[in-house]
Formats: sequence, structure tokens, C-alpha cells
Amino acid sequence: MEPIYTAEALATGAGRNGHVHSSDGRVDLDLAVPQSMGGSGDGANPEQLFAAGYAACFHSALQMVARGAGADLGESSVGARVSIGKAGEGFGLAVELEVVIPDLPHDEAQALADKAHQVCPYSNATRGNIDVTITVSED
Repeated sequence: MEPIYTAEALATGAGRNGHVHSSDGRVDLDLAVPQSMGGSGDGANPEQLFAAGYAACFHSALQMVARGAGADLGESSVGARVSIGKAGEGFGLAVELEVVIPDLPHDEAQALADKAHQVCPYSNATRGNIDVTITVSED
């Protein structure tokens, strides 16, 4: 791979109960373990950051493949749910993506989502490593 852009971030403090900031200052967040995992929930967490990144990246890939197919996505959106749970001796992740393209027939929207899943960098990075489920909804 020949890099086009490189993001840089630094985590400090107590990991999931610490702080994270990017080298350009655009990301500057306190982190906290979610309440459901025994923490305070008083900050962002890595799963939220991953969900936001995956949703944005997948939506961009969807727009790219739609342009290539001459399709109009209209008021489309992509939502991401990232779950963390016990997996063997450690922890694992799972992702659910919900693609909404209200102005296209379901089969056409599904074909675009499937193609986006093949070109999205997050999808390529997670393929074979974690479960990713893609659901195409009409609203």
C-alpha cells in the first residue's frame, strides 16, 4: 500500500479511562469505560470511535460505487453498531452496518452496499477478523 494520508493519535492515562488526542488537535477526548462494562461511562470509548469511523468510511465507499453505477443515493445514511464481548481468553468485536437508501429499490440498494463492502478500507481491514453484518433498510 502507498499511503495517501496518515492519521496520528496518542492515548494517555489509564487506557480506556484515559485521554486520546490526534496530532492535529481535531480529536481531543476523555475516555471512560462504558457503564455496562463496569465503568463510569463519563467519556467516549474506542467502540464509539470505531463505529463513527466505519460509518463515515462505508458511506463514502457507498457514494463512490453509486457514482460509478450512475445511481443517485438521495438522502442516504449509514449507521454502525460496534459491540465488544468476551471471545475465548480475550475480547472480540462485531459490527452491524445499517445502510439506508430510501429512493432506490431494495435490490439495487443491496447491490451497491455489497459493492461498497468490497472497496471500503474498514471492511477490507476487518474482513475475516470480525463479524460484519450489513442490513439495507428503506428508512
